[in-house]
Amino acid sequence: MIKKLSPLFFILFTINTFAQNTYVFFGSYNQNQVKEGIYVYQLDTVSGRLSKITSVKVGNPSYLTVTPNGFIYACTNTKTPNEGSVSAYKFNPTTKSLTFMNRQESGGENPVYVTVDASEKWIINANYTDAGVSVHHLNQDGSIGAMVQNFKFTEGSINPERQTGAHIHSAVFAPDFKYIFFPDLGADKIRAYTFNETAASEPLQNTASTYIPTTPGGGPRHFTFHPNGKFAYCIEEMGGAVSAYVYKNGGLDSLQRIYTHPETVTGGFESSDIHISPDGKFLYASNRGKENNIAIFSIGENGTLKPVGYQSTLGNHPRIFAIDPSGKFLIVTNVNSSNVIVFRRDAITGLLIKTGKEITIKNVSCVQITKY
Repeated sequence: MIKKLSPLFFILFTINTFAQNTYVFFGSYNQNQVKEGIYVYQLDTVSGRLSKITSVKVGNPSYLTVTPNGFIYACTNTKTPNEGSVSAYKFNPTTKSLTFMNRQESGGENPVYVTVDASEKWIINANYTDAGVSVHHLNQDGSIGAMVQNFKFTEGSINPERQTGAHIHSAVFAPDFKYIFFPDLGADKIRAYTFNETAASEPLQNTASTYIPTTPGGGPRHFTFHPNGKFAYCIEEMGGAVSAYVYKNGGLDSLQRIYTHPETVTGGFESSDIHISPDGKFLYASNRGKENNIAIFSIGENGTLKPVGYQSTLGNHPRIFAIDPSGKFLIVTNVNSSNVIVFRRDAITGLLIKTGKEITIKNVSCVQITKY
């Protein structure tokens, strides 16, 4: 006799099945091309547990971006003198395999950020050390084609130790993909360009206002847009603050500047990454150095920020973190302590609670989360 399965079985089976289609990609400062550098884990979106799927050997993949079509683009040979490259991989969630496609020179030393446009025809890379932005065409198979543009910047700002020259630290498209912004830590500017995906070559062109000035000595680093497309936020590495802007048609109008640390903490800031929850209600910003925490802010209807609290990252030097597409989890990478922590996010309060089991990845530097 065939035993009839209970409705509860089908509910649990369905939950478990759909909990297994979210993947987490990690990059690292492995300092050696013969060691594993990019790692793929599966995220159980019920328990928050991470399970390793595969990994590949590559040198210093410091930053990754993942496309909806399953391509992974990495800044490679980062912090390698006189070198720098961008590399392409293809992830297959069915076979759970990660395949190397090709590699191209990044057009400068120390690539730190890479992004892809909505059409997946162009890949844009930011080089930190020699302050450049390179643009490559993407081939139909997802591999990286020839470099078509390479911008270089030279001017610095007021800090004699960190700002003797320009340092591009990220490359972020506007929500409509008609503009792209490059925070320049060395020059205290957010550089702006128009973007034309249909261009045969040279998709980036100067805007009417080629840059937005930021607080002198602040060192703008990472940049993000609110899900509603009306507001933008930039985190300062050296200033330890987030600047909020009203965004419209490629322009940024200053709205607010607020510190990412309590008033009792002074000097020596090392703020790094910034993200907004998918529901648009909370902004998260990471602080390295003596704090090693995530600052949590609520976002008002007018785009302004209000401090909610601080959560230790339970490690040292949280360079990059990410929020999963459902908004349930925040995953942070601690470079110096080589540990990854999964936090469950309270959708009502915005606060974070550690969940699952932390994992160890040597000098883990980046995390991206994608649902297939």
